[in-house]
Amino acid sequence: MIRWMLVIFLALILISWFTPLLQKLGFGKMPGDFRFKLFGREWFIPLTTLLLLSVLASLISKLI
Repeated sequence: MIRWMLVIFLALILISWFTPLLQKLGFGKMPGDFRFKLFGREWFIPLTTLLLLSVLASLISKLI
């Protein structure tokens, strides 16, 4: 269980580092990605982007 928590933590760090780059490429602005303000803070839920990157990662892993 600790291993999975470490993997999730590292994935979140990598996603936060690559978010500005992905936004320049158009990810995060797709239909199905939600942005809203709640309690004075902007929230971002990238459902479509997450699905697309997941499929891309799956295809890459099958090729390797």
